[in-house]
Amino acid sequence: MRISVRPQFYSFLLLPFLSFAAVSALGQDATTTPPPANGVAKGPVVVEHPDPLKTRISDKKRFEQQKSLKAELKGGYKKWVDEDVRWIISDEELAAFKQLSNDEERDQFIEQFWLRRNPNPDSPENEYREQHYQRIAYADEHFAAGKPGWRTDRGHIYIAYGKPDNIDSHPSGGQYERPMDEGGGSTSTFPFEIWHYRYIEGIGDNIDIEFVDSCMCGDYHATIDRSEKDALKNVPGAGATMSEQMGQSTKADRFSSGGLEQLGKGPGTEGNQSKQFDRLDRYAKLMAPPPIKFKDLEAFMATGKILTGPPFLFDVRTDYVRVTNETVLVPLTLQIRNKDITFSNKDGVAMGTVNILGRVSNLNHKVVQTFEESVGVQVPSELLARKQNDMSVYWKALPLRPGLYKIDIVIKDVNNPDHIGTWRRSVNVPKYDDDHLAASSLILADQMERVPSRDIGAGNFVIGDTKIRPRVPNAIAAPVTFHRGQSLNFWMQVYNLGIDEKSKQNGATVNYEITDMATNKAIVVSQELTNKLSPNADQLTIEKSMPLASLQPGKYQVSIKVNDGVSKQQIAESAPFIVD
Repeated sequence: MRISVRPQFYSFLLLPFLSFAAVSALGQDATTTPPPANGVAKGPVVVEHPDPLKTRISDKKRFEQQKSLKAELKGGYKKWVDEDVRWIISDEELAAFKQLSNDEERDQFIEQFWLRRNPNPDSPENEYREQHYQRIAYADEHFAAGKPGWRTDRGHIYIAYGKPDNIDSHPSGGQYERPMDEGGGSTSTFPFEIWHYRYIEGIGDNIDIEFVDSCMCGDYHATIDRSEKDALKNVPGAGATMSEQMGQSTKADRFSSGGLEQLGKGPGTEGNQSKQFDRLDRYAKLMAPPPIKFKDLEAFMATGKILTGPPFLFDVRTDYVRVTNETVLVPLTLQIRNKDITFSNKDGVAMGTVNILGRVSNLNHKVVQTFEESVGVQVPSELLARKQNDMSVYWKALPLRPGLYKIDIVIKDVNNPDHIGTWRRSVNVPKYDDDHLAASSLILADQMERVPSRDIGAGNFVIGDTKIRPRVPNAIAAPVTFHRGQSLNFWMQVYNLGIDEKSKQNGATVNYEITDMATNKAIVVSQELTNKLSPNADQLTIEKSMPLASLQPGKYQVSIKVNDGVSKQQIAESAPFIVD
């Protein structure tokens, strides 16, 4: 049996998060009324004032608070919003960021912003972020035109979607033979470029984006009107289309059609009018921030769309770990049975993929955090039947402020698109006050190990410098199951231990018990004194590991009781488990 108790370092848990600002007002002291006119005093009359925390603030006050919050957005944070992520941040994220009340929350938001886009969450290096800043540097170097390159339209597209697959460049303009769908005929053009992308996720295949330097100053702007590059468009009798050359139309017809483009008529222009909406829709998508990965799953979350296929069942466990007084880490652990995943076989490997979309919203139905991930499961094809009863788990740590939230999760079996699962629960994130002895969740885990220093506070199942993979029950408050060949690992933090003023040490006793629920007898009893392990700490991390081979199959319960001799407070946490 291994027992370790150690201080917890806050900095390892400062993960990014979205939150909302708590607003409070100062109350007034109770007052007394003056004595009555007849001079007979009847004692003080206490005037009760309403709780200011429950008082609805006025619209004027709310406006002033929002204005003051926006005024705080300056320096590096303003640059981050206005420049660094201007082309990739969503409207919801921007609104949430502007509502944050202090720099700590902003720093955590920024970290979460990049983590959400990281293609490999387990990697300490965020490839997306590195690539994004490389694109900004490239745009500034190659697209500047009286303003930084990132502010130009070419810079915008390059930063959002990367290098195009092909560029048709006409840096000097000049003679141009129009294609038939632009009316045919010859004209002279301003400098222009056409960027071609074979595929852009969320937009489509074979995307052409046209940029025109109509000012001849190097500032190419994106356009959906292909006639903008025509330098002779407004010159009478010059640069006629084929239809205009044959007298079947006039140049004036270009400006009277009322469409998005002023191309003029020609043999291949008949379908242009019907395609204008598609061009406008594509342009709007290009200029918007890149969409979330799993837009199809969002419909099940936002509208409560009815499932058309068999439900995709999964279990979720929530835990709570204090970071600061105003920040609580809420790890979510999703558990999916391999037999519920559709596998495809290729080259002797069975592969299954599950898309996960999650959303956290507050009592005002405002989304405060979103997460999305694809989880892959691979096993050798010959072992697939043997692995059907195994579980696959996914872990997401959500830093939230204390309060009540709703969490929605939707998952999809990629190899069986109609196989959708949903989960919706309210969670009450606890507030850890400084003057109350308190504890985190008691986590029972099948894995618990130290991580390398480079992985501290990052990666799946990592809290601080320990990797903890929780066991997930198949129902709320149901016991989790361990095999006799496994070890029982449990982890818990204790907060706000009293410190003696004279000795400057804590003085708590930690009692551990494992009880056989069939006989209600304690089969393992252990005790530790905190002042022998980490005497000056007001916060402790408890880790314990015990082989289960000596236990008979059955139901058990692990209990931890903390008796603080300094503050004279007690807490107790327990969790049931089954050994099979």
